[in-house]
Amino acid sequence: MPNSSPFIVLIPARMSSSRLPDKPLAEINGLPMVIRVAHQAQQSQAQSVVVATDDARIQTACEQHSIACVMTRADHQSGSDRLAEAAAQLQLPDETIVVNVQGDEPFIPPELINATAQVLAQHSHAVMGTAAHPIHTPADFLNPNVVKVVLNAAQDAQYFSRAPVPFFRDPPATLWQEAGALGQAIPNGQGLHPALRHIGIYSYRVGFLKQFPQLSAAPTENNESLEQLRVLWHGYRIAVHLTQEAPPAGVDTPEDLLRAQAHALSTAA
Repeated sequence: MPNSSPFIVLIPARMSSSRLPDKPLAEINGLPMVIRVAHQAQQSQAQSVVVATDDARIQTACEQHSIACVMTRADHQSGSDRLAEAAAQLQLPDETIVVNVQGDEPFIPPELINATAQVLAQHSHAVMGTAAHPIHTPADFLNPNVVKVVLNAAQDAQYFSRAPVPFFRDPPATLWQEAGALGQAIPNGQGLHPALRHIGIYSYRVGFLKQFPQLSAAPTENNESLEQLRVLWHGYRIAVHLTQEAPPAGVDTPEDLLRAQAHALSTAA
């Protein structure tokens, strides 16, 4: 990537997961999941990759695989809070760009990590960067577990929602019948804002990352259970990188883990 700005990857990892206990250490083709995530991040252009955890077992796994790790408090409410402490421990300068790569994304494309860092570097007005891709099926558009994002003219986020936004008051006749079958975005052109799925990867400048935990929670954040809405509520801007391809799904459940293990075996063959 020409003229790319330097950045660091931080990976928040904690053991407490109700749907998949001990998730960061779940084995995927011989490696703990958090280690696979770190290896993917090491293939990006990041200057360094560091895991931030509150559990000694995760720290031990990182040490066994030569992955940098910092121990953080156990009472953090979010991954952003944990990364703010990690950035302070690492004494990162305020202008440093940090990419938050979730610890349950064992196949995250390194190119997506690079792009999320650079979209922030290229938009000095924004305090955060993230990513999105077009939604192709009505089922995904209506699914509250698929978070949508609406952009403004500068490709900054206007709003994130679990609801199907933007709402199409007068949808094209073929919007629902053909979009999924043809593999097209919803809608495909026609002068309308496309339906976009938000990808849960973030970039921050360290100065804002340290400030973020001090911001009061937004009512919309509480409504939607979407932490990024706090940023918009307080008047800050989030730059969005658009990609045409959805990254491989993360691992949240035992079924997801089985799929990830099968995928790792098939790609290793």
